[in-house]
Amino acid sequence: MHIVLVHGLWLRVSVWDEVLALLIASDYMPITAVPLPADASSASPTTLEDQLDAVLAAIDSQPEPAVVVGHSAAATLAWMAADRRPDRVAQTVLIGGFPQSGGEQYAPFFPIVNGAMPFPGWEAFEGPDSEDLTGAQCQEIASAAIPVPEAVARSTVTYTSEARFDVPTALLCPEYSPEQARKWIAADDVPELSRTKHVSYADLDSGHWPMLTRPAQLAAAIADFAE
Repeated sequence: MHIVLVHGLWLRVSVWDEVLALLIASDYMPITAVPLPADASSASPTTLEDQLDAVLAAIDSQPEPAVVVGHSAAATLAWMAADRRPDRVAQTVLIGGFPQSGGEQYAPFFPIVNGAMPFPGWEAFEGPDSEDLTGAQCQEIASAAIPVPEAVARSTVTYTSEARFDVPTALLCPEYSPEQARKWIAADDVPELSRTKHVSYADLDSGHWPMLTRPAQLAAAIADFAE
């Protein structure tokens, strides 16, 4: 399988560096970490479709079927990729996030300032999300954070194919447990996954950014699902 890694809000593609190195060291190839465009300052700011196009280009770059790994809000990007390429995506792996429903905004979580959604600070993530991060890691994330263009964050999510519900999905559960995720899906709190035919679960025992705090565990979980 071709592993495609898609990072979440505010992050840079380098957030995958350690996971990528561990997968390569274990002789797992091919792997693509997708650098999502995120230009909020130009006359034509980045849109959600631009980010989706970057993910689809990564999927199409290799002949092997893709395992698309989406972190946090990018669970929706991974799910949209499965919707657009149900014949090319063998599985989605969703880390700490769930796909938005069609008609919802992609990431309506924090205020827009000057055409973008800036990193809101650590108060918004107090508790299980961030308790395993070191002070240096918190500073690294905040200082490197890229504001999310409004045309990404407030874009309406659209799906085109019922075949996405046939794509197997794995939930890697960091700041919540697999049991909690099962309950949310059973209660139809996550309509997209409530209709998905094959959903599996794994516990990561980490906060919201396991690629920084549990890279070896995360790399092993991704490889297990890809195999």
